[in-house]
Amino acid sequence: MSVTSGALGIIMLDTTFERPPGDVGHAGSWRFPVKFRQVRGASVSLVVRAGGEGLVDDFIAAGRELISEGCSAIITSCGFMARHQRKLAEALGVPVAASSLMQLPMVEMALGAGLRPGVITYDAASLGPQVFEACGADPSVPVRGVPAGGAFHALIEGSAAYDHKALEAEVIDAARKLVAEHPFVGAIVLECTNMPPFARAISAALDLPVFDILTLGEWLFTSTSPRTFHRAEQSAL
Repeated sequence: MSVTSGALGIIMLDTTFERPPGDVGHAGSWRFPVKFRQVRGASVSLVVRAGGEGLVDDFIAAGRELISEGCSAIITSCGFMARHQRKLAEALGVPVAASSLMQLPMVEMALGAGLRPGVITYDAASLGPQVFEACGADPSVPVRGVPAGGAFHALIEGSAAYDHKALEAEVIDAARKLVAEHPFVGAIVLECTNMPPFARAISAALDLPVFDILTLGEWLFTSTSPRTFHRAEQSAL
């Protein structure tokens, strides 16, 4: 594998809803170059609820196209693609992170004794043990989903207009309920890549650190684009 700085490649689901700054699919969310490639037919329902079966080869092809365009690391626009993390990483040959949930083991190690991360997800019913196991995470991690008939689902699968206030209220409510049910939660990991615009509000409301696809993407890409440091020249005596 040749590791060179370039851009972060983002493999996108086949969606059309609005993606404001903070969303994985908005170039302004990132502090370095990014490139996008959409997988035709990769609907939210197919990836989230049907496991993305039959789409893995298409995701690999999209990843290879991004690499050919200079991308040195790859992520995806849906946390449920964690199911195929190993296949994607083996096929693409550059650092790949299919889901923000891959941060769970590291976050758990970073927390104090007795504390655990908790997950806010787009669809709790579909977030089974196999997804966590594919990330190397403990399947017993506490999880709370946004409501099936709520603002997130209306936006992503119902073609509703982007309602920042309603979306923020919904995800904060989910986070509060998660912590109320599991007082030992010491950090939040957002599975859904459309939730980072609300990470600051969640952190402020719960006084907890929040991890998401942006924190993962920054970590992953900077591994292939290390900073350059220049030693200051000593002044002549």
